[in-house]
Amino acid sequence: MPLDTSTYSLALLRLDGRRWNELRRMHAQISTQAAADGSSYLEMGNTKVLCTITGPFEGRQTGQKGGKDNEAKVEVEIGVAGFSGVERRRRKTDKRTQEMQHTLSTAYSHLLLTHLYPHSTILINLHILSQDGSLLAACINAATLALIDAGVPMRDYLCACTAASTSTSSGEDANDDPLLDLNGLEEQELPFLTVGVLGRADKVSVLIMESRVRMERVESMLAVGIDGCKRVKEILDGVVKSSGKRYAS
Repeated sequence: MPLDTSTYSLALLRLDGRRWNELRRMHAQISTQAAADGSSYLEMGNTKVLCTITGPFEGRQTGQKGGKDNEAKVEVEIGVAGFSGVERRRRKTDKRTQEMQHTLSTAYSHLLLTHLYPHSTILINLHILSQDGSLLAACINAATLALIDAGVPMRDYLCACTAASTSTSSGEDANDDPLLDLNGLEEQELPFLTVGVLGRADKVSVLIMESRVRMERVESMLAVGIDGCKRVKEILDGVVKSSGKRYAS
């Protein structure tokens, strides 16, 4: 079917045919691993993540306790498959992976009702099967689905998305456009941020930006990212509801 170019010029389409505010194809499932307390599988474009939840459970070592102040401790482990990226090699836990683990652990420690499980641990295990941009956002969305499947109480959905600016840190282009949901090639070329939002509100829980961009561009990038998170929330909500209908029938 040919693209409708009557209202949008082909020159403004991205390399994968999307407009600036379009999400990539998103596919998700829950209860994919029967042995886990909760599990999910999520695809955002060609980025594919498998998540399993273990717990709440007591410490794995004798006498080990969970979190402090009578709250559960949230641990995150991320494993990257050797075939997930362009370089076919086994990867050890690098600094970037450790930063992602810390970000996820901090975000879900505030989101989950950890006071209901004192002196226990909730383990979020993420397996990255394929990388093509928006990796942290995909991990957050997969973890949210898996925690819902595990029945761990939380305040709301935590949904994430990426947004970029077509201008560089020194660019003066007044016609720059923000872009939503970046793929791998776009992340290499453009400054971008990852934003995580609670539910359909504008309450930002996660905001990570590792590249430089002019201050006046950040507001438009953030607005586009928050709007994308709300649309991701609707998709994840549909996955949860369809799974509930399947069990009810």
